[in-house]
Amino acid sequence: MALDGALEQAPAPNQVTLAVPRRTTTLDDLEHKLGYVFSDKDLIERALTHVSAKGRSYQRLEFLGDRVLGLAVAELLYAAFPKAQEGELSRRLSDLVRRETCADLAAAWHLAPHLKLSKGEIQQGGRKSRTILADVFEAILGAVFLDGGYSAARDVIERAYGERLTERQKPAHDAKTALQEWAQGRGLPTPCYEVVEQSGPDHKPMFRIAARVPPLPEGIGLGASKRVAEQEAAQSLLVREGVWKEARHGGPGNP
Repeated sequence: MALDGALEQAPAPNQVTLAVPRRTTTLDDLEHKLGYVFSDKDLIERALTHVSAKGRSYQRLEFLGDRVLGLAVAELLYAAFPKAQEGELSRRLSDLVRRETCADLAAAWHLAPHLKLSKGEIQQGGRKSRTILADVFEAILGAVFLDGGYSAARDVIERAYGERLTERQKPAHDAKTALQEWAQGRGLPTPCYEVVEQSGPDHKPMFRIAARVPPLPEGIGLGASKRVAEQEAAQSLLVREGVWKEARHGGPGNP
């Protein structure tokens, strides 16, 4: 597919910067990067088709690929870290399957030239959209799963991630971010926070806030501001679930 180079625009803050090759690319190029050759070419064509273009889009394949990705990464982590506890495995999983990581891996596959987008979507910078890249990454995994089975999809995932699977984890985020990523990695709802009690005078209030991730029991936090109380509530839930150890000196808990 030839690129509409004249339509490419400077990336917005939520876009990934790509060196888009000005040449005709083929599915053979993409299959070479994946390390997998499709028997049913219609599957990979569909995985590359955005909803803005004509024909069936990648949305159903994305749904499937998201589940395949989670299972495969969980299996690979289980084998790579035989002594790791559930909390550590969950943190690693949530970091590896998050949309930002998927977008980075899609960029490494140089998917941009292969995307099937409407002219309007191209003009809006669709080839560089991190959201679209992450979606197509998952859709391709769904396509591989349907074409070659779970083992084939797992092998593609293992090659794509490479050393990312076993690299040293980044320092822990703040409690609210860590809770959201952990919940996402387990397929749980996004955490929500509710003020359950406010006490003290107006100039010196005290907030009691509940952090809720159904169906888990809520975490409770106290603080002189809602922000502090929410962090405490998220931290208490992380500690109770064994994701973080008990925090010390008011800092974040350590994995």
